[in-house]
Amino acid sequence: MIKKECIAMLLAGGEGRRLAPLTSEMAKPAVPFGGHYRIIDFPLSNCVNSGIGTVGVLTQYEASSLHEHIGNGEPWGLQTVGDNGVSLLPSYRTGHEYLGTADAIYKNIEYIDRNNPEHVLILSGDHIYHMDYSDMLQQHKSKDATATISVMEVPWEDASRFGILSTNADLQISDFKEKPAQPESNLASMGIYIFKWSYLKKLLLDDASNLKSTHDFGKDIIPSMVNNQDPLFAYRFNGYWRDVGTVESLWDAHMDLLDDKVEWELHKSNWPMYSRPWITKHSQHKDKVGTLSNCMMSESSTLDGNAEKSVIFCGVEIGNGSEIKHSVIMPNVKIGRNVIIEHAIIGEGAVIKDGSVIKGSANHVLVVGPREIIFPKPTVRTQPTRLLQDVLEKSARLSAQGL
Repeated sequence: MIKKECIAMLLAGGEGRRLAPLTSEMAKPAVPFGGHYRIIDFPLSNCVNSGIGTVGVLTQYEASSLHEHIGNGEPWGLQTVGDNGVSLLPSYRTGHEYLGTADAIYKNIEYIDRNNPEHVLILSGDHIYHMDYSDMLQQHKSKDATATISVMEVPWEDASRFGILSTNADLQISDFKEKPAQPESNLASMGIYIFKWSYLKKLLLDDASNLKSTHDFGKDIIPSMVNNQDPLFAYRFNGYWRDVGTVESLWDAHMDLLDDKVEWELHKSNWPMYSRPWITKHSQHKDKVGTLSNCMMSESSTLDGNAEKSVIFCGVEIGNGSEIKHSVIMPNVKIGRNVIIEHAIIGEGAVIKDGSVIKGSANHVLVVGPREIIFPKPTVRTQPTRLLQDVLEKSARLSAQGL
C-alpha cells in the first residue's frame, strides 16, 4: 500500500445554532459568504492550493446541503477516484451520530487507514481564511512533533472564547485551557491540527474507551497531550482568520471585505478560490439605474435603488427607491420597491415586499431566514376618544387667546 504524506479531515457537521435562522435549512459550513462562495469553500480551496489531494468531509446536520454543493469535488479539482479526491463521510454512514470532534475522526479510522497517511490534518468547516498548510506541515516535520496546532494572537477581550495556550521559546506548548474564564495568554488555537497518524490513532482509541470524555479535541485530546508532556508544538499564523460561527461574526467578516484598513484580500491571483457556481432564479434586467458606494455586488444581480457598504450576491433583485446599507444580501433574494435595509443579513431566496423596513445596528444585526417572506408592518390609525378630542379643542382655543 502506497503511503501518503498527509490527508485532510474536514469537520463540517455543525448545526450552527448561533447562526440561526440562516442554518434552518443548511449546515453551518454551507452558509453563503463573500458574494460568490460558501464557507466550506475556504478550507477546501486551501487544501487544493496546499497540495493536499485527499480530503474527507465529515457531515451530520443537514448533510444534504453540503453533499449537493461538494458533489464529486469537480469544482476544486478533487474528483473522487477510490479514496483519493474528496470523500463525503456522513455520520449516518457509521450508524451512529458523531458525539464530538474527536469521536467523528474516531468513527472514520477505517477510512484513514485505507489512505495510509503519515500525517493527518484536522480542519474546521466554519472559518474564513487563506492558509498554506504545507508550511505548517513542514514545521511539524522539522520539529518531529507528534502534533502541531495552528495559533494566532486574538484581542484579550475575546480570549475567553478560544482554547488558549502558552509556549516556550521553541514553540513547544506548555499549557492549554479550553475557553478559560480568566485567560493568562491571548495565544489562541485556530482549531487546525496536524497529527502523526500512528500517534493520533492511539489517542482516539484511548479516548473512545474513556466514559468520562466528551470526545472533543479541545476539551479532551489536547489537554491530555499537554498533561503527558508529549511533543506538542504551536505554528504561528499571521494572516487574516475569522471564526464565523455567530451572526455578528459573519456580518463582521463581510464588512471586513469592504474595509480598506483590514489586510484581507478575498481574490488573490496566487491563491485562487474555487466553488460550485450558483443557480440564479430571478429574471435579470440589463439596465442598472441605482447607485453603489463601497459595495461588492455580483454581476448577475440588478439594482434599481441604492446600496452602500454592502455585499450583494448573485441573482438578487433590488427594486426602485430601495436603500441598502451595511448589509449582506444572500443569493436569489428579491427586494421590492421603497424598502429600507440597514445592518442586516438577508438569507438565501428571501422575499422582501414593497415598503418593508428592516433596520438593525452594528451591535444588533437583524437576520431574515432563507426563503422567508417579509411584509411591511401595517400602519395603525386610531380615532381620538371624545375626551381626548375635547382636550385638543380646548388647548387650541387657549392657544388662540394667547393663554
